[in-house]
Amino acid sequence: MKNEKLKLCFAASSGGHLEELMMLRPLMGRYDSFIVTERTLYEASEEGIRFYYLQQVNRREKSCFLRLLANAFLSLRILSAEQPDVVITTGVLAVIPLCLLSRIWGAKLVFIESYANVHSPTRTGKFLYRFADRFYVQWPELLEFYPGAVYLGGIY
Repeated sequence: MKNEKLKLCFAASSGGHLEELMMLRPLMGRYDSFIVTERTLYEASEEGIRFYYLQQVNRREKSCFLRLLANAFLSLRILSAEQPDVVITTGVLAVIPLCLLSRIWGAKLVFIESYANVHSPTRTGKFLYRFADRFYVQWPELLEFYPGAVYLGGIY
């Protein structure tokens, strides 16, 4: 049975970050949830979950800032339509506008640092750390970089 009081947004770029986020499926089933990810050749799907798509962003491409701007407008449309209470993200670059705008919108932001990074923080993690209401690391070594973070082990 879903808890209708909270609406959760799960946001991640495509690939491994989305795969990591999908490990939280049990949480998605307990709350009114939707997923925001990058549009790729292969659309993600999960029965009973609404999906929204952002543009892929590569920081090495000249179109990076234009795509981030486009994602900001897409994020505003998503936030307006869904009005989430909490945004849970594993990053990366494409979802930063959504994360920042969600804070302005009044939603709580939960960041989960990537399982792939054992000894060093991600760029997205370093940036969003100051905006996150809750920040989780999946390796105790990362507590050195994020003193206010919570370590609960890996989500795999």
